[in-house]
Amino acid sequence: MSTATKAHRAEFDQRYQSHLKHLKLKGLQPKTIDAYSRGIRRMGEYFDLQIDRLSSEQLTNYFSDLLDTHSWSSVKLDLYGYKFYTQHVLGKPWVMPQLVKAPKTQRLPDIVTVDEAARLFAMTRCLSYRVFFFTLYSMGLRLGEGLALRVGDIDAVRGRVHVRDAKGNRDRLVPLPAATLSALRRFWALHRNPQWLFPSRQGGARLAHTAQAPLDRGGVQKALHQVVQELGLKKTSARTAFATATPPT
Repeated sequence: MSTATKAHRAEFDQRYQSHLKHLKLKGLQPKTIDAYSRGIRRMGEYFDLQIDRLSSEQLTNYFSDLLDTHSWSSVKLDLYGYKFYTQHVLGKPWVMPQLVKAPKTQRLPDIVTVDEAARLFAMTRCLSYRVFFFTLYSMGLRLGEGLALRVGDIDAVRGRVHVRDAKGNRDRLVPLPAATLSALRRFWALHRNPQWLFPSRQGGARLAHTAQAPLDRGGVQKALHQVVQELGLKKTSARTAFATATPPT
């Protein structure tokens, strides 16, 4: 490695670490931090670690090339990551707001009917996943919101659930159906974890009450995908399959 390359690497690494600190200080979600930082690393590789003085032509060429291999959502996240880097690490104004503009498309979500949902619950053999899927469906929660539910978030008296750090880093209160409360109570009586409504399954049922983390996201998604395939449904994501559905009354 030449002296110049070493200098570029050192400068890039320093800026990159500063980028990570600013992302954390702004209170962005871990997923957003990961996406923005990944975009900066990708740009660093493309421009030989020199991304502090890119021209509009260079950026246009870069994002045009990126579209050949990545989705619009990935390109958009990389753009936002570099915009954040420019403003907060380099201290420069962002002057190219229309550089990347994804085509407007409207897609109707796949909707799970009450009958399909009932069949899905019945086909889910693992109790933890079955109660979890029912909770998502009945309250219209996103996957991450359901996984993050804690015992203290349940307000049985007022019939509502405190959903923390929802979309946009905002908390919200969600109505708690009586059937869901009953199911959660029966499920909690089995595991009695003092913190998590849906504790990790890694230690088995015997150690569920001591689990320090919720259900594994990957395990939940795999279980849902398997059941959806067995039923022959087209809905393959927890968010699409449940949170866009009309909950039972």
